[in-house]
Amino acid sequence: MNKAPGNEDLRVFVTVARLAGFSAAAQALGVSPAYVSKRIGLLEQQLGARLFNRTPRSVALTGQGERVLQSAERMLADLDGLLLDLATTRRVPRGELRISTSLGFGRHFVAPALARLTDRHPQLTVRLEVVDRVVDVGAEGFDLDVRVGDEIAPHHVARRLAANRRVLCAAPGYVARHGQPDTPAALAAHACIAIRERDLPFREWRLRSTAGDDALVKVDGPLATNHGEIAVGWALDGRGIVLRSLWDVAPLIATGELLHLLPDWTQEANVWAVYPARLGNTAKLRACVDFLASEFARLDLCGPAARGAGPG
Repeated sequence: MNKAPGNEDLRVFVTVARLAGFSAAAQALGVSPAYVSKRIGLLEQQLGARLFNRTPRSVALTGQGERVLQSAERMLADLDGLLLDLATTRRVPRGELRISTSLGFGRHFVAPALARLTDRHPQLTVRLEVVDRVVDVGAEGFDLDVRVGDEIAPHHVARRLAANRRVLCAAPGYVARHGQPDTPAALAAHACIAIRERDLPFREWRLRSTAGDDALVKVDGPLATNHGEIAVGWALDGRGIVLRSLWDVAPLIATGELLHLLPDWTQEANVWAVYPARLGNTAKLRACVDFLASEFARLDLCGPAARGAGPG
């Protein structure tokens, strides 16, 4: 009688299937591609079935592989559920947390906070990945996504960590040359610096006024980027108007390097902890989310420019 497949081999197999590649799975698991290939080969030998069709450019499940994937996901989900039940009885947070966040916010706020988290809880290890796109937390194997922006899928659990808004601003030099808009619609006549970053629609700015009115503005301009810090740099250089989070531009507004335009109009972009529902009761995740909430409250992310800049 054949021995049942090991949980580690099943996890490797499921990761390869989800990411459609041996190298991508190796990177996600923190192992070598050779290790992944070896484990899949042993699993196929043990099951007596070919699980993947491989070419130099692609990896795809076979029909038998599809059947094995369904069973493997159920088995691993049951095992994870058992382990999570046991984890809730532990008082000391421990184990690895795989966390994603965006580049700019991650570098300035999340990374320093997580370093302090591991000081407080030495049995925790943190693996932080910065990606400027919306992450599907559970499907991509993350425990937590620290997200700036209010677009959150209904199958995830979210806890607000801090209030934040995006505001319109430009350098004094730009305003001196081109004037400043007096309504959201007037933005269409200005050079606007578009950012393709995470949940932001490209060249489309949704704004809300302090009176509760909504505006959707199609913007254009000669410069666009997927990197928020580059966009702010162009704005500082007088290249156009940027819509950017207060956590990033509040200090520049306070010093006068950027002017706050249309101050009655903002875009909600709060900071959220987003995680799969099945992880919500784990000691390590609770400790992390509670710690980040207290850290961000203490840091006053929006700074002095937040006061009077619209609703929170």
